[in-house]
Amino acid sequence: MAILYALVARGSVVLAEFTAASTNASAIARQILEKTLRDNDINVSYSQDRYIFHVKRTDGLTVLCMADESAGRRIPFAFLEDMHQRFVRTYGGAVLSALPYGMNDEFSRVLSQQMEYYSNDPNADRINRLKGEMSQVRNVMIENIDKALERGDHLELLVDKTANMQGNTFCFRKQARRFKNTVWWRNVRLTYTFRTLTLLCVYTCLALSMEVFIYSLKYIIEGRIDESITYYSLALNIAGLRS
Repeated sequence: MAILYALVARGSVVLAEFTAASTNASAIARQILEKTLRDNDINVSYSQDRYIFHVKRTDGLTVLCMADESAGRRIPFAFLEDMHQRFVRTYGGAVLSALPYGMNDEFSRVLSQQMEYYSNDPNADRINRLKGEMSQVRNVMIENIDKALERGDHLELLVDKTANMQGNTFCFRKQARRFKNTVWWRNVRLTYTFRTLTLLCVYTCLALSMEVFIYSLKYIIEGRIDESITYYSLALNIAGLRS
């Protein structure tokens, strides 16, 4: 399993290239560039004898490699993704105006090193398998969300029921608070009325007792003792002091 050739191009302009074997891969790669020139972002593979050309184009920048059939697709495309990110991170906007092979002296060494790594280091496959599993998890999550969105009517119904429950709870609390306030004010009014009536009764009894007592004193002064005793007893009865 090996990646034998790689290039980076802007359109049909090759900016960097490296080959690890004596083949006509460079000529075939240029034919592929011309063939896919009008395509937008792509991830495709082309078979040529016992080799596969893998192509990744993103935002006008094409990264291409040739690998054995035994390499499959996961590792070559992981290599292409890595090279694309490194190239953009290293050169940025200079890619848009670079001359043919303008980055070849520096970036061909990067291509060589990473071709060796992705071809022979077992960690490359393990890392990319992990990335693939993470991507599958993300796709499953997105699929689950899409399925949930397809059940939007059920979700909306659930939300509406929840909103109604919250509204009913708020109304119940408001009514309970209002009832509590009503009962409190009723108790206050009853207490005030009872106390007022009690004071009024006490005042009335005291007033009558004083009036009878005054008549009793008047009769004592006038020497009318019997009548005085009668009024005095009446005053005591009114005041509630006599057993």
